[in-house]
Amino acid sequence: MIPTITAFECSPDEGQGLARDMRVRWALEEVGRPYDVRLVSMKALKEPEHRARNPFGSIPTYEEGELTLFESGAIILHIAERHSGLFPKDANARARAVTWMFAALNTVEPPIVEWEMAQYFEQDKSWRDDHKEMIETNVRNRLGDLSARLGVSDWIDGDFSAADIMMVLVLRRLEGSGIVEEYGNLARYVARGEARPAYKRAFKAQLEVFKAASAR
Repeated sequence: MIPTITAFECSPDEGQGLARDMRVRWALEEVGRPYDVRLVSMKALKEPEHRARNPFGSIPTYEEGELTLFESGAIILHIAERHSGLFPKDANARARAVTWMFAALNTVEPPIVEWEMAQYFEQDKSWRDDHKEMIETNVRNRLGDLSARLGVSDWIDGDFSAADIMMVLVLRRLEGSGIVEEYGNLARYVARGEARPAYKRAFKAQLEVFKAASAR
């Protein structure tokens, strides 16, 4: 059965691969799994039909037969557990990959999201500069730790895995800030992820949705 995922009808990221359906698209492309996409408007996100899939009214969601999932991390974990290519065979290595998935979402992403929100919503605040300095310090602390752990490795823990999908896309949220580029190995890490054929297919698919919406 072909799964169906949800994505923005007109993504606020303007097709730049930052909306969270990109994570699921990339995972499905890596395992060679075809999928359908249900496009939803911002208004539809809050309506009962969509909230039955995701009680928080966000994307992505994943439907396959009687199974419905929300939260990108949970969806990718499900995909990786059922299809080869995103988790190592060794049980301990698999557990480490899951740990790094959680680290991407719970340790690295929160200060980055706070940084993003500050760029949009604090431009006119008197305390903006002090808060910006604090946030960027927090982001750099996380990236410094991550950079030290990655070292000269191509991927976060052994071969490419679901953990790298999560981490690369979390780091991409800083695109244009110049912060990732301060850590050469992290910049190269992101570039390796973006160079993967599955990433390129997922990015193109998301971009085409935005282009079609913009043309209407």
